Amino acid sequence: MEEDLNDVVRMALSESTDAESVAQDLARQLMHPHLGCVLFFCSAEYDLPALANALEQYFGGVRLVGCTTAGEITPQGYGRGCVSAIGFDHRSFSIAAARIDALDSFSLLDAQQVVAQLAEECRGSSREPISGHSFALTLLDGLSSREELVLSALNAAFGRIPHFGGSAGDDNYLTRTHVYHDGRFHTGAAVVVLVHTALDFEVFTTHHIQPLDEKLVVTAADPASRTVFELNAEPAALEYARLLGVDPRQLDLETFALHPLAVRLGEQHYVRSIQRVNPDLSLTFYCAVENGIVLTAMQPGPLLPNLRALFDGLEQRLGPLLLTIGCDCFLRRMEVEARGLVADTAGLLVRHRVIGFNTYGEQFNGMHINQTFTGVAIGRPGRGLCR
Repeated sequence: MEEDLNDVVRMALSESTDAESVAQDLARQLMHPHLGCVLFFCSAEYDLPALANALEQYFGGVRLVGCTTAGEITPQGYGRGCVSAIGFDHRSFSIAAARIDALDSFSLLDAQQVVAQLAEECRGSSREPISGHSFALTLLDGLSSREELVLSALNAAFGRIPHFGGSAGDDNYLTRTHVYHDGRFHTGAAVVVLVHTALDFEVFTTHHIQPLDEKLVVTAADPASRTVFELNAEPAALEYARLLGVDPRQLDLETFALHPLAVRLGEQHYVRSIQRVNPDLSLTFYCAVENGIVLTAMQPGPLLPNLRALFDGLEQRLGPLLLTIGCDCFLRRMEVEARGLVADTAGLLVRHRVIGFNTYGEQFNGMHINQTFTGVAIGRPGRGLCR
């Protein structure tokens, strides 16, 4: 059966630090006569121009799309300083990709043109209609602060096509993130990938964060830079530290991961993760935060039961999974590591054939969200189509 699965998708991992060796490793694991596209996720520690050149050399004629990460999800579980990849058989997947360079000025008209272009390319190689048989993946520069703008336009253009994605990382340095398209790594850009298939699939998102009673009102903020200057009319970092009962000097990424804030929309809470404390005691977030909104204090619930319930439901609807492409917030991974859950969580990801990366933010049907596990699960061949 495993050999049959490899006729549809192949998964690969390279832990080499040399660019050419990485390309050789991936080509050895992925190349076959029907390879149509490779999606990869790599550490930002690589010599990226050298890696780009090597990949083009070893995969000439095959579409390659990817991004840098804040950690990799590989066929063996969690990885760091490596490359994980998926190879798609063109007989089962028609895949098109486009790059967005001008994120600041991206409009609905631009989005409509991008989606029309991708749909036309996929339609040309398939007899199935695009709607109902396609999903989209977005990979965005994780430090561009333009996710909301781009996603809003794309969401309107996609219509009923479900879509998800992740913001590229750079191994938690927060300095420079990249997406890969057309033979090069790019900053300040996004890649939109449309995947058309007759296989059963489901786009999903989940989180294990639970609300508390405490609230904070944003009384001064700059949404464009995602900076909150005041909470409850006090310096933001001081008020957040007061809420937690800690010294402001103790605020760090692990604290942010274990004590997130969220905005409530309807009956759902959407996490707005904190990126850093600034010298003026303001807080920079991974998502835009508006003046006047109320932020709810949150705490992590049980992570593993939440993931197990997700996969149990997916397998009930799709059967055993062929592949799961996962965008997992890097703050979740920090929590997993802090709580000693690495082996159990990695085992669950391996069992459900997850390939993906740790992100600086996730995307789900037009929303930019934090501290979630978001992605697409694809069923194995031979099952009926259901969405």
